[in-house]
Amino acid sequence: MKEKLLNIFKETLEVSDIDENVSQANCEAWDSIKHLNLIIAIEGEFGISLEPEEMEKMVDFAAALKIVEGKAS
Repeated sequence: MKEKLLNIFKETLEVSDIDENVSQANCEAWDSIKHLNLIIAIEGEFGISLEPEEMEKMVDFAAALKIVEGKAS
């Protein structure tokens, strides 16, 4: 799941050299539009629906992974 999610981040943010430490604070490509695209891609890939509060908390890869793992279980 972690690798699949990281690939979504790479494709959506259009940055190939990101890792699990990527966040809105350290990735210039991660703007509001890319954030929405990330949400859409994650929901589609994992077949989940994210709540607005979860979308707001998704400010870095670790938070996204925690949310997706919680939804998938």
